Amino acid sequence: MKEGRLVSSWKPIVLPALRSKVEELHMLGYRKANEEDVWKCLMKKVWRQDVEKKLHQVVQDILHLDAGIYMNYITSQVYKNDDLMAHIEALKGYEESPESE
Repeated sequence: MKEGRLVSSWKPIVLPALRSKVEELHMLGYRKANEEDVWKCLMKKVWRQDVEKKLHQVVQDILHLDAGIYMNYITSQVYKNDDLMAHIEALKGYEESPESE
């Protein structure tokens, strides 16, 4: 049985799962979601640090990331940035739903 390793070391291997999660977020209307933001969200909100996990656990965490957790993370990043107005405009792109077009 394979042992776990640090979550950060799994990143190149789990890119397909990250892409799948980004596509899901796009379908939910979060058009500006990207792999890097999803990964940073997982590192900060789900794993909270670079913990040891097995591959299947990392993939499961990626695929089960709730859109609400992702949006809370993105919103918190906006408030930490100096250029608040630019990020408010960027968030508007996240809130657009496919039905509104």
